[in-house]
Amino acid sequence: MVNVSRPFSGLFPVAPTPFTETGALDLDGQRRVIDCMVDQQVDGICILANYSEQFLLTDAERDTLVDLCLGHTAGRVPVMVTCSHFSTDIASARAKRAVAAGASIIMLMPPYHGATLRADEASMFDHFKRVADAAGVPIMIQDAPLSGVPLSVSFLARLAREIPLVRYFKIEVPQAAAKLRALIAAGGDVIEGPFDGEEAITLMPDLDAGATGTMSSALLPDLIRPVFDAFRAGRRDEARAGYARILPLINYENRQCGLRATKTVMKEGGVIKSDMVRHPLEPLTGATRSELLELAREANPLALRWGL
Repeated sequence: MVNVSRPFSGLFPVAPTPFTETGALDLDGQRRVIDCMVDQQVDGICILANYSEQFLLTDAERDTLVDLCLGHTAGRVPVMVTCSHFSTDIASARAKRAVAAGASIIMLMPPYHGATLRADEASMFDHFKRVADAAGVPIMIQDAPLSGVPLSVSFLARLAREIPLVRYFKIEVPQAAAKLRALIAAGGDVIEGPFDGEEAITLMPDLDAGATGTMSSALLPDLIRPVFDAFRAGRRDEARAGYARILPLINYENRQCGLRATKTVMKEGGVIKSDMVRHPLEPLTGATRSELLELAREANPLALRWGL
């Protein structure tokens, strides 16, 4: 069993949700994804995030995946469950259920719906506090452009100061390094886990800014591992050189493929049987798929050969 004591740090990549060719949940494939990620030497796994296609899952499917992923991980690494919802009560219920199944940490986006329905800071503060109270485990706030909700440094620092369980922050907005640096300066020791995201496309400046963790996809965490470890050991030049070698693949994933990249590589590597995504999304095809796999073969991540 893994030691899940705080603080959480390091590599917490997002697990994809595999589907069959008909679009049903591929539960055996999900188990294989979890096993592959553990073999990638991750420090934790995040499920039901945006890169898990959480916005295309029914509530019943979410429950199935929470039980399966937590049960199959079986304490080998901590599991973070994304429980975002506009409704505070629904987000709280999701968090309580995830913790009951064994989740070590919960991730939340600010409440939003569509392009214009937002909560003000007072309501957001209460939302995060009520979910934290319901969960009873650490909360990571996801600060991402997808929500369209601006989260100021002063507001994030206030959350950390006044809600003891809200001490983790995934910063994946433009100029993430500057915001990480400002957040750490504003919050000091209460900023327990400053993380970055966006497939680790800004990892080096974010590490320089003080990030203690990164949330990439599950495409190549085994190749990010030596970069992260070298940086934390004070070997910055080694980390920069290692990152430069894998940046073309990370850039192609981030800018050309999005969440489909991991599925494509995992299918090619025998981790999952299908790279199906649910409509209105479409799987990668043609030149984009070929170019992704060309870059992946040059980098040779574990996901490309794990099941072969």
